[in-house]
Amino acid sequence: MQLTRHTDYALRVLIHLAAAPSGRATIPEIADGYGLSRNHLMKVVHHLAQGDFIHTQRGRGGGFTLARAAGDISIGAVVRHSEPDMKMADCARCAIRPSCGLTGILAEATHAFLAVLDRHSLADAARDRSGLAALIAALPTSACASAG
Repeated sequence: MQLTRHTDYALRVLIHLAAAPSGRATIPEIADGYGLSRNHLMKVVHHLAQGDFIHTQRGRGGGFTLARAAGDISIGAVVRHSEPDMKMADCARCAIRPSCGLTGILAEATHAFLAVLDRHSLADAARDRSGLAALIAALPTSACASAG
């Protein structure tokens, strides 16, 4: 199973926020620091805000923060929100589907995958906060991020 780039970015944003000393970040800061597309990251941040994982604030001094404590954000919930279609194969259009047992097996595997993610929170992913904070501090910064 491979998660989409959208989910990858969403998890990076949340881990960044959980470990950042200020608990706040901006799109330019994360995009430039991780070498991500600002356009794509704007969509990810908007989607995370819609899911009530982060709070956003526009304008000077704006940015985004976690909407609740990192320990209260389930990795499984983030993945479900970011991956609305968790199908591992396109069985719906398959000619042998009516007699094939693979559909149920893949559904069971997806359920097990999500069950493991449900047992872990964002706090678990960011448990080495000091190590993450040091790595975040070493990320390249944009002119916008360093000016604010």
